[in-house]
Amino acid sequence: MQIRQRPTKRARIEIIPMIDVIFFLLVFFMVSSLAMTKINSMPVALPKTSSNPEAIKQDVILTIRHDGSIFLNKTPLSLPEIGSKLAYEMHDHPQNPVIVNADEGVSYGLVVKVMDEARKIGVRKFALATEASPSGAK
Repeated sequence: MQIRQRPTKRARIEIIPMIDVIFFLLVFFMVSSLAMTKINSMPVALPKTSSNPEAIKQDVILTIRHDGSIFLNKTPLSLPEIGSKLAYEMHDHPQNPVIVNADEGVSYGLVVKVMDEARKIGVRKFALATEASPSGAK
């Protein structure tokens, strides 16, 4: 009696599961890198502008909300405290601008008072945060 030998199968590398794993790793790293971004401002309704503002990399953000509350990088403070807290934040890079992130409904006088307190400690450059309006709408 003769025993038949089965033909040996050649080993194959399946590429489809490897592509799936690489895709999931890519998505995981993209999502996790978005979660690591540092946001230092409070949410406000910014006024619209038709120009395209350039992105400024800056860590010092003064936020003024519609109810009159003032924040320095998410830290609430009062008007007299702005000078000392801002001086501490600006000691490494005094030449950088301070971003003023004021709600659209905030009174102009309060924004000027906040900027005046910052000027007292030597801040000379300000950037007013705006939001781009949809294609030409006013």
